Amino acid sequence: MSNSSNRSPYHVSFSDDQQQRKISINLDDNPLTGSGQGSGEKSGRFVVIKPSDVPDVNENDKMTNSNATNEHEKIPLQTESNVLLKFNESIFEDQDHGPRTVLDQLYNYTGGIVPNAVEAEKQTAVRQNSANLGTIFGVYLPCVQNIIGVIVFIRLFWLIGIAGVPQTLLIVVVCSSCTLLTAISMAAIATNGIVPAGGAYFMISRSLGPEFGGAVGLLFYLGNTFAASMYIVGAVEIIVKYMCPEKCRLFGDDVEIPSIAFNHYRIYGTLLLIIIGACVLIGIKFVTKIAPLSLLAVIISLLCIYAGVIKSSFSPPDLPICLVGLNPSHLIKSSVLHNDVRTYCRPDKWCYEGNKTILCPLYASICNKPTNTLCSKNDYVENVRVEQGIPGLKNWQLSENLVSHYRQAGEIERDIKGDSTFEVVAQEITSFLILVGIYFPSVTGIMAGSNRSGDLRDPSRSIPRGTIAAILTTSTIYLSNVVFLGACVHSSLLRDKFGDSINKQLVVAALAWPNKWVIMIGAFCSTVGAGLQTLTGAPRLLQAVAKDDLVPILGRLAKSYRGEPVPALFLTLLICQCGILIADLDKLTALLSMFFLLCYGFVNLACALQTILRAPSWRPRFRFYHWILSLMGVLLSISIMFMASWYFALIAMVIAIVIYKFIEYKGAEKEWGDGIRGLSMSAARYALYRVDEAPPHTKNWRPQLLAFINVQRNEEDELYALRHPRLLNFLYQLKAGQGFVVAATILEGDYLDKYAYIEQVRSLLKTSLTQTKVQGFAEVLVAKDAEDGISALIQTEGLGGLKPNTIVLCWPLNWRKDYESYTANAFIRTIAVAEARRCAVIVPKNINSFPDNKEIQEGTIDIWWIIHDGGLLFLIAFLLKRNKVWSRCRLRLFTVAQLEDNSVEMKKDLEQYMYQLRIEAEVDVVEMENQEISAYAYERTLKLAERVKLLKDLKLPDKELQLQAKGFERRASKPQILMESLLNNQRQSIDESDDQYHYTFTPNQLGNLKSVSESSMRKMHSAVRLNQQIRNRSHDAKLVLINLPSPPTKHTSLATYSYMEYVDALTEGLDRLLLMRGSGREVITIFS
Repeated sequence: MSNSSNRSPYHVSFSDDQQQRKISINLDDNPLTGSGQGSGEKSGRFVVIKPSDVPDVNENDKMTNSNATNEHEKIPLQTESNVLLKFNESIFEDQDHGPRTVLDQLYNYTGGIVPNAVEAEKQTAVRQNSANLGTIFGVYLPCVQNIIGVIVFIRLFWLIGIAGVPQTLLIVVVCSSCTLLTAISMAAIATNGIVPAGGAYFMISRSLGPEFGGAVGLLFYLGNTFAASMYIVGAVEIIVKYMCPEKCRLFGDDVEIPSIAFNHYRIYGTLLLIIIGACVLIGIKFVTKIAPLSLLAVIISLLCIYAGVIKSSFSPPDLPICLVGLNPSHLIKSSVLHNDVRTYCRPDKWCYEGNKTILCPLYASICNKPTNTLCSKNDYVENVRVEQGIPGLKNWQLSENLVSHYRQAGEIERDIKGDSTFEVVAQEITSFLILVGIYFPSVTGIMAGSNRSGDLRDPSRSIPRGTIAAILTTSTIYLSNVVFLGACVHSSLLRDKFGDSINKQLVVAALAWPNKWVIMIGAFCSTVGAGLQTLTGAPRLLQAVAKDDLVPILGRLAKSYRGEPVPALFLTLLICQCGILIADLDKLTALLSMFFLLCYGFVNLACALQTILRAPSWRPRFRFYHWILSLMGVLLSISIMFMASWYFALIAMVIAIVIYKFIEYKGAEKEWGDGIRGLSMSAARYALYRVDEAPPHTKNWRPQLLAFINVQRNEEDELYALRHPRLLNFLYQLKAGQGFVVAATILEGDYLDKYAYIEQVRSLLKTSLTQTKVQGFAEVLVAKDAEDGISALIQTEGLGGLKPNTIVLCWPLNWRKDYESYTANAFIRTIAVAEARRCAVIVPKNINSFPDNKEIQEGTIDIWWIIHDGGLLFLIAFLLKRNKVWSRCRLRLFTVAQLEDNSVEMKKDLEQYMYQLRIEAEVDVVEMENQEISAYAYERTLKLAERVKLLKDLKLPDKELQLQAKGFERRASKPQILMESLLNNQRQSIDESDDQYHYTFTPNQLGNLKSVSESSMRKMHSAVRLNQQIRNRSHDAKLVLINLPSPPTKHTSLATYSYMEYVDALTEGLDRLLLMRGSGREVITIFS
């Protein structure tokens, strides 16, 4: 019997609705245990039978006849027979990665957007144990609790007094529109698949890539953490300033002094942080249970505000304020009047306390100053009056609160200075844009639900519904409060930010019914609840970033204890404590808004990008979205950032860019199918369509390199290694050409025998490219022999108009040995194929002596320009010189002329030509006269003849001589210089007389001279003479560039051997050498 682990985990029974036939998988001859139905799960026509209910099946079982039937037996395909059909999957199990059954794939489907195995590991079990929160408690209540923060209680009325009701409504609408558009985009992303833990970070990173996701995720985490500090400090401010200003003092007499107040905030804030941190540490279930209690207090306080508004329509609260002067009115601090407005707000100089006559405090505060303008000569204060601070709906105040009152610090109205010793004045500069930045943090809680996506029962359903419902609810609350406060409260009192004119009371607390303590408790619960929700979501956000291993230093924060991110929580508490120690978070509020706005902007960008690209995987169940709405969300987020604070916006963007580049530098090699990758694919497709397959203009020509790199295999460990790793350094030094690089290698043999090594070799090439900082691609091809593989790559590599135009391959040093991988025939054939493909060829010789990327060269780069090749030699030398390795070298250009040529004029023309090419180079013309054939040239030619004779005598087949290819028409390079004949070894021999050459030696055997053709002698003689000139002038050059002679027309082994001998004679004794052959077209131009 076969082991149960070797068979498919689920067995399928499929039956049609007509019950005409049933196709089944017979499980065993034994019936299933149980009540006769087994423990199967039905879904449509499919019956999924769990493995525990299925006994082992013998792999060797064959179809057998069975006359016995029972309720567990399956009807065979051919109902007229009793043959039992058994399905054997052993043919798939023989493979390491065999295909699974359709139902098995559906059952184990993980959503597609789950990024990696680490996230998917034990995901089902974890979600079944901890993900049990619904829409109300998981998303709606946390969002409402986060959104309704301290702003609605202690800042909203002040915004109305400064901006006026219409502009405050506009501020609320603009900020709420930004969050609503973001929620719509987030709903589309959240319903496009499973959203594990990480919420907004997960959605951004999987839509825009790890770099964007990591940067925005960390900024969003810092924003949430410091927002928790702001909530806690806000809660402490309510306690110290409003709830118990006398009993809660630890030191100092006046908590209005900033330094004393900040010390109170630090001490009480630390204690409150410890309490909240302990609640979060207990677990998210505990937080979820106590969070509604604080939210209930918030809701009750809001209802009390609405009740107070209604009550004010027939019985407004008694809240007197003291005003002095007309146009403008001066709002007097209640502390000046001994907190008894009705008694001491009077114009008289003298007041009576019992039987005593005292100087009235209002008169003493105003008239005893030399610069006062409010006192008359008759010893009284002019235009003193007591008015109701909250006239209520009974005395409609909306028309008085329509106008804005933007002021500078110390002013009571625009351009009117006030005296802060007795009246309420502005404490900071205000404008519409500043108020937007102050208000926006009150709507930044929309991610509270998505941050806890890992704890939701159905994130794709709960996140959009709960978030949008929370935004609509809170926006309605804010808008209604703006209208009601503007209609009920005196305009001067609305501008009193800290309640100095009403004995440090909250305006909304004074308006509420039945008691101000309901608002005090509600405001306190609001801030504590928002801090609790923030400190619950922030560690999970940080843990999600750490699990993706984008920032290695955060790796330890990915651990969990009892399902809680304890390490991330402790770090969050530490950072939050730093914010509490700052105490004054007003300056950080704008920066926190930047972090949230960046996140919102990227959520909208992710949705817009996915929608515009129309990726097949983009199938959100939420239908009420559009890319225009998402784009509007992006623009609105960016606009609010710069409206609130342009310098904080730039700071936030710089921080995001730094994190982005850090993650990119660390190599966040994550393939998540993100939108940026999709955008790159779309852009590449569009660019390929735009790039015509016709040759580009000369000004746009750049070397697109296809480099053939030989690899060798170690038989002991069966690992491959590069034979010439210095070639990659040479490719890096050519990167100034801004072309693409393809590093290719050929594995000789049959594909079925070699396919297992392809990934190993490709990985080796990619690693080597990365190590040498070459931005390129790796290509591995299996072919019967190297020649066919090279030819196939040269013909097919590339896509559309983006194809390699330059072939790079090393000179085969040991070409005379048959066992050399790149034999002479393969080398010659590569050049011929490249020429037919109209590709340039670069052949480094002695590549192992080339410098690496750290060896800075100082000296000269010598160009020996023998024939005109379209300017390839000039261009390659120029590109090399732009690299730091060769930047300190000088260019020298050598060309060859005969005695009858005008060398002086030729040099002037070349200098002018180089000047027009904008290439700085020293020009030298080498004159070569006709000389006798030297003994060395004769000896080399004789050895060549002997080798050719030996090959003829062996009469080896052409295949063993590396393929005799058919002749083909070769494009002849247009001669520009008379010495081209020195290298053009393929021209037909010219009839010459026997006395044309004069010898400087006496051959030992004149008979051997008959075996040497005059053409061979001439070519060898020219090669040797030119080699002598090169060695004489370029013996100290760091690099020599020279034209590569034309390959032989007939691809026979004999012609190949002769060609290699001539090139060897031409380049003998040169250390670093680049042989180059142009493609027949101009690659450099003198025109702009």
